Amino acid sequence: MKKRFNYSLFFLVVFLVGFGFLFLATLSAPASLKYFGNTNYYLFHQLVYGLLPGVILGIVAFKVPLDYLKKIAPALLFLNLIVLLFVFTPFAGLKFWGAQRWLNIGKITFQPSEFLKITSILYLSAWIASRSPENRKKGWISMVKKSYHNLIQLFIPFVIFLGIISAILYFQPDISTLGIISLTLLLMYFASGTPLWHVFLIISGGIGILLFLIKTESYRLDRWLIFLHPGTDPLGKGLQINQSLIAIGSGGFFGKGFGMSTQKFGFLPQVMSDSVFAAFAEEVGIIGCLILLSLFILFFWFGIKIAKSSSDKFSRLTALGIVFWITLQAFINIGSISGIIPLSGIPLPFFSYGGSHLVAELASIGLLLNISKNG
Repeated sequence: MKKRFNYSLFFLVVFLVGFGFLFLATLSAPASLKYFGNTNYYLFHQLVYGLLPGVILGIVAFKVPLDYLKKIAPALLFLNLIVLLFVFTPFAGLKFWGAQRWLNIGKITFQPSEFLKITSILYLSAWIASRSPENRKKGWISMVKKSYHNLIQLFIPFVIFLGIISAILYFQPDISTLGIISLTLLLMYFASGTPLWHVFLIISGGIGILLFLIKTESYRLDRWLIFLHPGTDPLGKGLQINQSLIAIGSGGFFGKGFGMSTQKFGFLPQVMSDSVFAAFAEEVGIIGCLILLSLFILFFWFGIKIAKSSSDKFSRLTALGIVFWITLQAFINIGSISGIIPLSGIPLPFFSYGGSHLVAELASIGLLLNISKNG
C-alpha cells in the first residue's frame, strides 16, 4: 500500500516553528535595539541563517532516496567529524564563553556539533541495519556464539564509535550536546534489539565518566551545587536558574500576556536561547506550558508511528533516532530551566535562537517526512 505525505507531522512542526518565531520576535526586541539599533535584528538573523537554509535542507532530505542516504551515511559522518576538528584551528575556529565550538566562514558562523546529531543517527542506523543476522538456534553452544557475535559485531564497535564522538566533543567542550547524542544513540542501540546487558554496561560507564567530568571542571560542579541549593549566590552563579524560576512563577496560571515579559529586559540570562522556556512561561502561564508539552508529546507519538510503519531497519532506526533526539532535547531543556534537573545549556527545539540547531532540526524533519512517505 502506497504511503501518503504525513500532513499531521508537517503542520505540527510548522505550528511549533511559527510559534517559536512569534516569541523570538518579542523576546529578542530589547537586546536587538540595545546592540544593533533596531528591534528585528535577531529575528531577521534567525530567518536568514536558520529558517531559510533549514527549509532548503529539509526539502533535500525529503527528496533524497533513502537507499542512497544509507550508502552515504558513513561519508556524511566522516565529513562532519572533519569539520568538527576545524573548530580547534586558529584560522577558522571561534571561542565563546570558554568553549571552542563554532566555525567562522566569511560572515557565516555555525556550530558543527549540531549537525553531528543527525549524521551520527544516520550512521548508526546504516551500520546496525547492515550487520549480519544473529544465530537464533537454541542450545548453550548457540547462546555462546550469539553472545560472542553481539560482543564483537555490535557492542565493541558501538563503544568505539561513541568514544570517538565523545572525545571530540569533550575537548571543545560541548558536554550538553555530547549528553544528547549519547542518550539518543543509546536508545537507538537498545531499540535495535541488542541485549540489555550491553545497555547496562554503557550506562554504568557513562555514570562514572559523568562524575569524572563534574569533578574536573568547576563550572560543572557549580551547576550541580546550584541545582541542589538554588538560593546560593542568586546574583552570581545561580542567577540564571533563579531568574528563570521567577519568570515561570510570575506567569501564574494564564500568564502575563503575549509580549508582556519583564524578564526579557536584561534580567534573565540567555532569554532568547537556553532560557526561552522561562520567558515563554512568563507570558503564557501554566496553561500555555502544558499546551507546549502536549505538542512535543504529540510529536513523539507521530514519530513513533512513522518508525513502526517503516518497512526496513534503516528507516525505522533513523525515525526513532530523530524522535528520541528532539523529544529528549525539548524535555531536558524544559526540565533544566524549571529547576527539575541541573542546567543543561541546550536549546529548546524550534524555539531557541540559533541558526545551526534550527537548520539541523528542520533537515531532520524533512528526513522524517521522507521516511513516513517512502520508508
